[in-house]
Amino acid sequence: MMFDWSIVAMAIPLLAEGTLMTLKISALAAVLAMAGGIALGLISLGGWLWARLLVRAYVDFIRGTPLLIQIFIVFFGLPLMGWRPGEFWSGVIALSLNGAGYIAEVVRGTVGAVEAGQTEAAKSIGMTRGKILIHVLLPQSIRPMLPALTNDMITLVKNTSLLSVISVYELTRSGQAVIATHFAPLEIFALLAVYYYVIISALSYLSRQLERRLPAW
Repeated sequence: MMFDWSIVAMAIPLLAEGTLMTLKISALAAVLAMAGGIALGLISLGGWLWARLLVRAYVDFIRGTPLLIQIFIVFFGLPLMGWRPGEFWSGVIALSLNGAGYIAEVVRGTVGAVEAGQTEAAKSIGMTRGKILIHVLLPQSIRPMLPALTNDMITLVKNTSLLSVISVYELTRSGQAVIATHFAPLEIFALLAVYYYVIISALSYLSRQLERRLPAW
């Protein structure tokens, strides 16, 4: 059986719609996951005991259960609570909640590793624990945590492929639609791999450029 390049040529524009949807979902989920992860990470370092315990339980749940199960919980659970966000927003929410759990651990580990003398110096001039975390420790941690955050963002982009199970028309789902019509799984899955590789390579490149431009504290 020969590799059919005509199928590939035909599928390239057909997958463009799915690619745009993947990028849209990834961007929204990344912003929400980053905001939530940073907040949870800082709470785990300087919040009240009950808040730290809740964050710990949340992170353990996210890291200890498959993302696919989390997607189903969000997709089927939110309507039972009276909110029907639809496939798109259910996917964004599930990816955001998952990403926030992993980013929280990155923030906790990186910010917590900043030299203890920085905290003592800030306390000596009357800064509160919250202000120390936000204004002293967090800015110094951004550059060291960037590689780990990039890995989490790359994982998030690749995880968008799981949203095909709830009928979100992202890149993988669009590829499946083409396969169902033209019965060329090898060609289409190979093309999907190229699409994801290009997206991930661009994200990695942007991360390296940003890391070079960030000041070293």
